[in-house]
Amino acid sequence: MSSKLEVLTPANSQLIFIDQQPQMAFGVQSIDRQVLKNNVVGLAKAAKVFNIPTTITTVETGSFSGHTYPELLSVFPENDILERTSMNSWDDQNVRDALAKNAANGRKKVIVSGLWTEVCNTTFALSCMHDTDYEIYMVADASGGTSADAHKYAMDRMVQAGVVPVTWQQVLLEWQRDWAHRETYDAVIAIVKEHSGAYGMGIDYAYTMVHKAAERVAHGKTIGPNPAK
Repeated sequence: MSSKLEVLTPANSQLIFIDQQPQMAFGVQSIDRQVLKNNVVGLAKAAKVFNIPTTITTVETGSFSGHTYPELLSVFPENDILERTSMNSWDDQNVRDALAKNAANGRKKVIVSGLWTEVCNTTFALSCMHDTDYEIYMVADASGGTSADAHKYAMDRMVQAGVVPVTWQQVLLEWQRDWAHRETYDAVIAIVKEHSGAYGMGIDYAYTMVHKAAERVAHGKTIGPNPAK
């Protein structure tokens, strides 16, 4: 049976963020860049909740790409940042060693969020799969390309090679799997409320209007209506 039929679990997964840096994001045209950052940070928070080993790697930070989003770094303040010169993360031994350490513990499903899809993500995915028995899960909506076509055809090329396409919320909910897993329930719902758009708004609505739960933020008094005379 193909191991790709095994769902993602907190025990079989690791995560790598590749070049989530401002200069790289400036060139992204395949997804709204604020949505991109929202999705990246939501994915990071999900990894934190489920104790997923996470690698953060950057390219040419000082000379070109700038520093990784502070919202991402704040989720993993203890993580080292693996700096590279190559666009292909697989060319860096520190990256290989970090992934290998996790894979040795059974985490051979490598979840990838990076910029740009057609360069840094594709070359890493193909090279990593060529040299190892790792599986690559490419988070399509937490990655971005320089055009819609660049992103799409890079994803198509990777899928043809055996990469599994996923979305960030899919990964989050696959890790949760069962709402009876109460130890992560509240944290997952908190991520959804903040990062999952209409889904999160719907949860807020259901909790407060249907189940009569308290609102999740304190605010001033509601005044009115007071029709003008």
